[in-house]
Amino acid sequence: MVFLPHKTKKQIHEEIKETLEQANYLLDQISGDNSVPRNIRRVTGEATEAIKDEENTPAVNASNAISLLDDLSQDPNCPLHTRTRIYQILSLLEQIKD
Repeated sequence: MVFLPHKTKKQIHEEIKETLEQANYLLDQISGDNSVPRNIRRVTGEATEAIKDEENTPAVNASNAISLLDDLSQDPNCPLHTRTRIYQILSLLEQIKD
């Protein structure tokens, strides 16, 4: 039987922080892209604010951002390259758990 070392809370917290930074970076890229419709840029800004919310746990913030971004992925006006980025962000945020 092989025992894997358990991660400390500090290691887990650092991984979550890194994941949120990656998601914020991708969201900022979408928000700054002028080829993306304004309503999509607005919602990505709201998702960034949801991720940065200090009142909730990272998992709750990720869940709030996921709900905002999930609607965007279904938007017919969303360019394909933006939709791909949104799927990347959703994949990152779904990894975050309490």
